[in-house]
Amino acid sequence: MARIVMKFGGTSVADLDRIRRVAALVAAEHANGNEVAVVVSAMSGETNRLVGFVDDLSADSNAGGEIDDEYDAIVASGEQVTSGLLSIALRRRGVKARSWQGWQIPLQTDGAHASARIKGIETLAFNQSLKDGVVGVVAGFQGISPQGRVSTLGRGGSDTSAVALAVALKADRCDIYTDVDGVYTTDPRIVPEARRLGRIAFEEMLELASQGAKVLQTRSVELAMNNNLPIRVLTSFKDVDEDNPGTLVCSEESFKGDKIMEERVVSGVAYSRDEAQISLLRLNDIPGVVARVCGAMSEANISVDMIVQGTSRREDSANLVFTIGRRDLDKTLAALEANKEKIGFDGLLVNDKVSKVSVVGIGMRSHAGVAHTMFSALAERNINIEVIATSEIKISVLIDADMTELAVRALHSAFELGVSLGNSKGNSMGDSTGDSKGDN
Repeated sequence: MARIVMKFGGTSVADLDRIRRVAALVAAEHANGNEVAVVVSAMSGETNRLVGFVDDLSADSNAGGEIDDEYDAIVASGEQVTSGLLSIALRRRGVKARSWQGWQIPLQTDGAHASARIKGIETLAFNQSLKDGVVGVVAGFQGISPQGRVSTLGRGGSDTSAVALAVALKADRCDIYTDVDGVYTTDPRIVPEARRLGRIAFEEMLELASQGAKVLQTRSVELAMNNNLPIRVLTSFKDVDEDNPGTLVCSEESFKGDKIMEERVVSGVAYSRDEAQISLLRLNDIPGVVARVCGAMSEANISVDMIVQGTSRREDSANLVFTIGRRDLDKTLAALEANKEKIGFDGLLVNDKVSKVSVVGIGMRSHAGVAHTMFSALAERNINIEVIATSEIKISVLIDADMTELAVRALHSAFELGVSLGNSKGNSMGDSTGDSKGDN
C-alpha cells in the first residue's frame, strides 16, 4: 500500500464533467488500496473572476487598494468550492471522502498577503483520517496566517500546497495532473516536434520553471528537490484505463547507469515574455554601487534577474543593465527615482519589448560547446543578444520579443531535441504548457 498525493489544476476541475473524471481517477487509486490525499485548484477562471471583484472595488478609491487579509479570504473561496464538489462526487461513487480547508489541517504560513510562504503543517488529524480509509480533499493555494486569518500562496500555489502536504505526510510520491501529458522539450504550440520526457532531474525542472516553463511552480519543485520527493506530471484528460505515464521529476542520482539519460546534453528550451530591461547610465564606478541598486529593488520587493555591468564612455563611470518582471516595471521605476541620488546615475533607459530564452540540461556540466552551438544558431537567424546569463546547467539570453518563437525553434533544432535518443518513446522533456497558468 502506498501513500499518494494527487493534485488537480483549474482546467482539470473546470466543470462538473471534469470533476467527475477526476473523481474516477482518485477512486481508482483508492481502489488499489492506496491512502490518497487530493489537492485541488479553483475551477478554471474562477480566481481571475474573484480578483476582478477586488480590483473593481479598489478602483472606487483614488488611493487604490493594497492587498490585505480580505483579499486572501475572497480569492481562497474558489478552492473551497472545488474541494466540496469533488468530495461529493467521490461519495456518489461509494468512496469515503471529506473536504479540508487550509486552516483545518492546519497549513501554517507567514503573514504575507497573496504570497505567503509555508511555515509548517500539522497533519495529526488529517493523517488519522487517511489511515481510516477516508480520501482527504484539500483546498490548495491556502493556509492560515499567524493572525489566524486565511492566507494564500500566490499563483501556482496549489502545486506548492500539494508538495508540502506530501512531504509532511511522508508520501511515496506526488502526482500533478494537468491538461498536458508531461514535461516537453519546449512549448509544443511553437515547436510541434517537441517531445515528452520520461524523466527529468529536479535541477533541470527548477531551472525550466524559473525561466518561464509553466508546468510546475518553482517553489513546488524546490521543495520536492530539498526533500527528495518524486513528482509525476501527467494529464487528467485520459480515462482510468488509458496509458498515462507522464514525466517523472526525480533526483539526478536515479539517472546513473542510464546511458540515454547520460547522453542528453540539453533537455529543453524555455522562454519568458514577462521581461523588462532597465539600463542605468553613467553610475559612479565605485565599490558598492551595484549593491545600492539591488538594495533599492529588494526594499521594493522586486526580484532582479539578469544583471550586467559595463564601462561607460565617461571616465570613472559605468553602465548597469538588469532585467525584472514586466509586471514590476512601474514599481521599479518608482523605486529607482526615489533612490536616484543615493545610487548616483545620470540616465535611465527602459525596454519592455524583450524576451528571455534559455537552454537547460544537466549534461552541460560535462559537455563543452553548448554556448557555441546556442550562439551560432541564433546568429544564423540574425537574432541579436542583449544580455547573457549562465549557471552550471543553464544559458539564458535576452532578445527582441519579436524573435522569441524563431529563437525557440532554432535552439530546439540546433540541439536536436526533436530526435529521440535510443528507443525511448516519450523519453523527453518540457516547457511552458500546462494548466498552472491562471490556476492556483
